[in-house]
Amino acid sequence: MAYKDILVFLDPTDEARNRLRLAVAMAQAHGARLTGVDASSEAAHGGAWGELASRIGPEFEAAIKKAELVGRFVGTSAASPIGGAYGHCVDLIIAPRPEGEARALIRSEIPDGVLLASGAPMLVLPDFWKLSPVGESIVIAWNASREAIRAVHDAMPLLVKAKKVTIFTFSARESGLHATSEALVEHLLRHGVVAKISDWTDTGELSALEALFADLDTQNADLIVAGAFGHTRLFESLFGSVSLDMLRQPTAPILMSH
Repeated sequence: MAYKDILVFLDPTDEARNRLRLAVAMAQAHGARLTGVDASSEAAHGGAWGELASRIGPEFEAAIKKAELVGRFVGTSAASPIGGAYGHCVDLIIAPRPEGEARALIRSEIPDGVLLASGAPMLVLPDFWKLSPVGESIVIAWNASREAIRAVHDAMPLLVKAKKVTIFTFSARESGLHATSEALVEHLLRHGVVAKISDWTDTGELSALEALFADLDTQNADLIVAGAFGHTRLFESLFGSVSLDMLRQPTAPILMSH
């Protein structure tokens, strides 16, 4: 079980270099083809950023050559849809979650619009993410929805290699999701994945996301797996509706499926 076709969005920011390094490492680990897509906005191709934007393609080509990977680079224009046909025919998309100055340098439909349109799972890296292991300690944000189980299935190549997997639930009544969590534990075990349940009851004192990051079982997670819901913004959809402000803070990468 592996990701055999990986796509990574690139741009002129410093964070994009770490994103490319992670994409190369994952492509090597999974024996995948790697597609690099220029996700720079029109503004990134002018002014002080223009020279850095012009290096995106050559830096990608040098990286895959050094890693001895099969790959391709796709340049885009502001008038063309980002992702295109190649965005549908991949196993995993690696994308940024730009904030601050980076927001103006990266196409506005990344990551939300691409995730909802592509049909492929997306690994979203938070702003200022530093290169580090991804997938050693995984938290599944579980609400028993179709989107959540889709995300679990899409994350399976990472789950089977993880050292620790926690199923985190947050429900209005005590053990409201415990039965489905236990079913998920049994399902994961069929794939050789041993998972622990962390079941939180909504007392009104903490939001779902605050509880997730307060949980001792999830604090050292390097990846969150969650479903994305089409009726809300991408980062308001871990459990159907959580605080966008909380997810704008630096946190773990998130693998999401829609």
